Amino acid sequence: MVEFVKVHGTGNDFVLLPDLDGALGLDAVLARALCDRHTGIGGDGVIRLAPAADADVFMDYRNADGSLAEMCGNGVRCVAKYVVDAGLVDGDRVRVGSRAGVRTVEVTARHPGGAVASVRVDMGAPRHSGTLTVDVSPETVAAAGRGPALPPGVGVAVTAEQRLVEVTTVSMGNPHAVLVVDDPQTAAVGWLGPYLEGHEAFPQGTNVEFISARGPNRVAGRIWERGVGETLASGTGASAMAVAAHLRGLAGRAVTVEVPGGALEVDWTAESLYVTGPAVEVARGVIEPAWLADVVRPALAGEGMA
Repeated sequence: MVEFVKVHGTGNDFVLLPDLDGALGLDAVLARALCDRHTGIGGDGVIRLAPAADADVFMDYRNADGSLAEMCGNGVRCVAKYVVDAGLVDGDRVRVGSRAGVRTVEVTARHPGGAVASVRVDMGAPRHSGTLTVDVSPETVAAAGRGPALPPGVGVAVTAEQRLVEVTTVSMGNPHAVLVVDDPQTAAVGWLGPYLEGHEAFPQGTNVEFISARGPNRVAGRIWERGVGETLASGTGASAMAVAAHLRGLAGRAVTVEVPGGALEVDWTAESLYVTGPAVEVARGVIEPAWLADVVRPALAGEGMA
């Protein structure tokens, strides 16, 4: 019997699989099947809660396309909520292991019944590797086989010969490329997102964020997540947006980042970067054995393997 919990953080949703005995495998095939919004449970990713030697729990995370991800800022909040609500740790602090290292998560608010409502994550110090100018001229994109011509009015620099975008590159344990645009709502996220995700400048792919300032301590943005597509929120994405906004002179170091799924509070201190936001449990259930077998059998036969 395989149990699951459906969770989300500001609309970034996940299928959480408790596996503290380490008995369940999570491969790309199963992740894709679970994340399918028509024939599976639906989600931006799958999180397997596994035992950890150096933390309270390990977050084994795969994106909706089955690819492995180093870190997920919204997912780690949901993991902490589950662990605290289940009484698997004492107190309000959880140490969550990930492929990007251990992240410490603290409860900041609870519902009247005692369940965790929001948490604060120590995301670690961001790494800024500079800015990069990328050619997104229609001819260049067409030659790369990455999509149609760039639609007009998306806030990119245009010269007589080229269309260019400048991206700020930030690592939060996973890679991010942040663009400043006039208005994220009208930005060509569905066009520039996949193009930049697979650009040669990012051999491992990258997450792509589109931001604009809404005040000295407020940034609005949209996210194209590597291996997923556009998402309502991203904890690491919000972190990268806040860092890029500060480096570009658009915001201070304490920033409210508004994304389609809600708002996240980001505080970039001299020591680290912290993200505070909600963690929500939607439902619990059991995966139907026959459905699971239908996923496993083709995989064992070599069909659709990662």
